[in-house]
Amino acid sequence: MTQAPPKAPPAALPAGRVVGGYRIVQQIGCGGFGIVYRAVSPTGQEVALKEYLPAALASRAHGDAPVVVERHKRALYRIGFRSFLEEGRALAQIVHPNVVSVLNFFQENDTVYLVMNYLQGASLQQFIVTSASLDHPKVFRESTIRSLFDEVLRGLRVVHQHKMLHLDIKPGNILVTDDDRAVLIDFGAARDVLHQGGKFLQPMFTPGFSAPEMYTRGKAIGPWTDIYAIGACIFSCMKGYPPPDAAKADSRAKLESMVSDLQGKYSPLLMELVLSCMQTDPQSRPHSVLSVQKVLTLPPQAALRPQDAQPYQATQFLPDALRAASRLLR
Repeated sequence: MTQAPPKAPPAALPAGRVVGGYRIVQQIGCGGFGIVYRAVSPTGQEVALKEYLPAALASRAHGDAPVVVERHKRALYRIGFRSFLEEGRALAQIVHPNVVSVLNFFQENDTVYLVMNYLQGASLQQFIVTSASLDHPKVFRESTIRSLFDEVLRGLRVVHQHKMLHLDIKPGNILVTDDDRAVLIDFGAARDVLHQGGKFLQPMFTPGFSAPEMYTRGKAIGPWTDIYAIGACIFSCMKGYPPPDAAKADSRAKLESMVSDLQGKYSPLLMELVLSCMQTDPQSRPHSVLSVQKVLTLPPQAALRPQDAQPYQATQFLPDALRAASRLLR
């Protein structure tokens, strides 16, 4: 039986096309939810324009063609359409240096567009790949990790205060700007908890960064889900690659073994924080972004000499000097 050829992704809008008063300069990204462009506003400001155009539900033959949605997919398309619009409304209320700013949102061409600040920089993923390739003893210094994630958590804390979740935190969605600012971007999987009543469309998964509850329909998703992803991102900065996929039965054992290999390179406090954030049971994770921030501001222990170091066991209590700090993780 001959397989049907893979479906072509929707065509991007051409350079020079004007939508909502914004002139398209070029396509700069695409994903499951749509296409991102660099554009220029009516006042001449450079912006990023995000177009809702899910490849699984819609098609566009060429840049000047209309959006086509098959009849049996229209209901799902409209649900996503409304969710994308609500995402724009919610994010427009958040003004924070560590969260991408939504400047405007509008409907046109039977779809929705979000207008965001255009940020110059590179993703944390790019920095991890570059640093890991240098074959240094550490991928990132602990001080760098602490400083970077203090900024990320400042932004995420504000997101949670607005009753929103990100649900797709990963190194590729953390932008390090040219002025050394860490910014959470791409809220394509975000949902407004207040208006959705805690019910979510099926989220998109990123193996290694998606919490176990995201793989099981009916499991509660909340701030603890984003906290799992934060732990996974810190792990990646320490190891240079993603943690094991939570969907695999042996993922926790592998994670504990990988973290134990870091003994002597990073403080027991930072290692324990990663394991706590990535607990399989959400109730065992830090209960808020603030609790994770507090741990990151505590001074690390002095490095243990290899001959004095005891084998690190993820299930054991922290050393006496760290027990007070560990209570912040409960």
